[in-house]
Amino acid sequence: STKCGTGPSFSLANQDSSCGLVKHLEQPADVCLTLIKPLTLNPHNAALIGGGASVMGVGSDLGGSLRVPASFCGICRKHIHLYFLIVLTVRGTAGPLAKDVESLAVFMKAVLCDDLFSLDPTVPPLPFNEEVYRSRKPLTIGYYDHLEQTPTSPSMIRAVREVKALLERAGHTLVPYRPVRYYEATELMTRGMLADGGATFLQKLNGSTIDPVIKVQVLACRLPIWLKKLLAFILKPQVCFLRHRPFFSYPSPKIDTIAEWKRLNIDVVLCPSLGPAFSFVIKGLSAGMLPHASIYNGLNFSAGVVPVSTVTAQDESDLRHLDKGDLFYPFKEAAAGGLGLPVAVQCVALPWQDELCLRFMKEVEELVQRAAHH
Repeated sequence: STKCGTGPSFSLANQDSSCGLVKHLEQPADVCLTLIKPLTLNPHNAALIGGGASVMGVGSDLGGSLRVPASFCGICRKHIHLYFLIVLTVRGTAGPLAKDVESLAVFMKAVLCDDLFSLDPTVPPLPFNEEVYRSRKPLTIGYYDHLEQTPTSPSMIRAVREVKALLERAGHTLVPYRPVRYYEATELMTRGMLADGGATFLQKLNGSTIDPVIKVQVLACRLPIWLKKLLAFILKPQVCFLRHRPFFSYPSPKIDTIAEWKRLNIDVVLCPSLGPAFSFVIKGLSAGMLPHASIYNGLNFSAGVVPVSTVTAQDESDLRHLDKGDLFYPFKEAAAGGLGLPVAVQCVALPWQDELCLRFMKEVEELVQRAAHH
């Protein structure tokens, strides 16, 4: 099975689909199991596509499981907008990873065709729109370089600001944008994934050694409901997976977000992509950064990441300004020591606008490459 990040996996006939669980080894599966992953490596440690050993890969994404590793490894990633949040059910999306945006477009053209549409009648038969992808019409681009109450590294902020400047010089209009109810979108998605309170998650782990990376999540799922409510009230909004709130009480962040895009007349959004690659040992402590990627899964928007820079000595220096009393101090520990690691930005478009998202990613990629050669 193909696996990258923490999310669903692909099952292949007569092959194991273990999702990283020892208990599922030597048990060929014909259904998809979810949640656990093998260790994803960064490009300083022979990542397959990032290191040039593979041209392209395909993986699955439930809340950033591909965009985050792609950002860490300095490669491009696009999730295909097929379905994600339907009524109150959370489903994963599949998508390609590659060294450049053009390779992602080649993949999209190959899969968005009549032959493959006929294999799955539930997928809308929308062929790849080459005209939109090749267009060079100036765009109105919303942008933000951080999310409130969400840890954001100095390199993430710098990357967005540098790309913003390049886009403005290229003739595009950049408009400040503030995500609407992004924590509610993330909370709704998380609640959908753990609708049974994490019972299935714990059942799959029963009898297995608990990896240190997920001990915090396991502990949270094992807490009694009254304690989850108390902790959620105290720690809000960093631990949305602890909250208990009826689904019908949620407003519609998707409708409100689309309305805000229309009000600002923006075509796409430029925003941070989680990074740089974290220390493996304490990665699990940085769950508060989930909204950077998962917000657009929860909204069911088209999104992809493009590498645009690497961590600088100044980024490392700025990171040290967080002290031990800061709520996000574990993030400082996780992101420290990343000098030279890739930094990406995230490109976002409305639902079903995959070609526009790719076109935006391509523009960012070309502008960054051009600037690097001057």
